Amino acid sequence: MRFFERLGLWIGRLVNRKEVKMTVIYGIKTCDTCRKALKALSAELRDIRAEPLSAQDLERFHAAFGDAILNTRSTTWRGLSEDERARAPLALLADHPTLMKRPVIEKDGVLYLGWGKDVQAAVLA
Repeated sequence: MRFFERLGLWIGRLVNRKEVKMTVIYGIKTCDTCRKALKALSAELRDIRAEPLSAQDLERFHAAFGDAILNTRSTTWRGLSEDERARAPLALLADHPTLMKRPVIEKDGVLYLGWGKDVQAAVLA
């Protein structure tokens, strides 16, 4: 009986450790920039193609980055008609997840966009 009580306490401690916020990279597993970020960080990759973003996540990202969240240099963007490009950014991202500028990194509750030197300095510090 005593062994199982100790085991329960030990498991409880392990579960409580998981409350520490994990770094999450929102991107695409085939994206070179996302791969570089994933290699440099001990993070979880959330593939937005395989697991589309929720409306809540899209709103958070748009609130943090504004229209900069749209990658207007992507092949997906170039393939859109003028009417589609005129749509609201959140609607575009919901329909075409690959339009999101990548990666979006969430570390300790803070969102970062891209993998430039400024983001690397902030995230790796």
